[in-house]
Amino acid sequence: MLRVEFHCHTYYSDDSLTSPQALLEECQRKQIDQLVVTDHNSTGGALEAQQLDPQRFIVGEEVRTTAGELLAFFVQEAVPRGLAPLEAIERLKAQGAFISVSHPMDRMRGWQLPALLEILPYIDALETFNSRCMWPGWNKEALRFAQEHSIPGTSGSDAHTPEEVGRATMLVEDFKDAEGLRQVIRRAVPHNRLSGWGVHFASSKAKEMKRGKCG
Repeated sequence: MLRVEFHCHTYYSDDSLTSPQALLEECQRKQIDQLVVTDHNSTGGALEAQQLDPQRFIVGEEVRTTAGELLAFFVQEAVPRGLAPLEAIERLKAQGAFISVSHPMDRMRGWQLPALLEILPYIDALETFNSRCMWPGWNKEALRFAQEHSIPGTSGSDAHTPEEVGRATMLVEDFKDAEGLRQVIRRAVPHNRLSGWGVHFASSKAKEMKRGKCG
């Protein structure tokens, strides 16, 4: 069994200052076998991380669509932000990516139900636990919704700082690619805990620092 982190950010996201090297050190310290780097509309951090440890890091992306965010694993080419959900999904499927949905029931950053129902036939999973959800009930709603629609779940810390890495992982049978993940994801065992509200201040600070440098 592999311990896998499915949702994590680096300094390629506008609200994180975490380096790929820092992710590697956290994975080694916390015994995380594989980690999907899912920066906002970028694969830069994931590619940089893969150069450090090709076996541990998986290239992913968190894609902002007009209706909400998608998580994609085993991405070959970054998908731009601002596309309609089905167009973004079509581009991800064309490259064979595994597609989940970021924090689907989070009232502050989730999806509207009609848009979510529209994409259900075309996705591989729903993120049923996100450590950065500010109310535990949103994760419970996501899990209940996934179960009602017989869709597998993924867990992710959504880490924007090194300390958050590993707060939501899954024990998964060995897989090598997106298709292999599809075969085993339903049997994955989650190990989840919330990060608390304070982590959002770190993201805000990262944004401010980056804006200051740009200015």
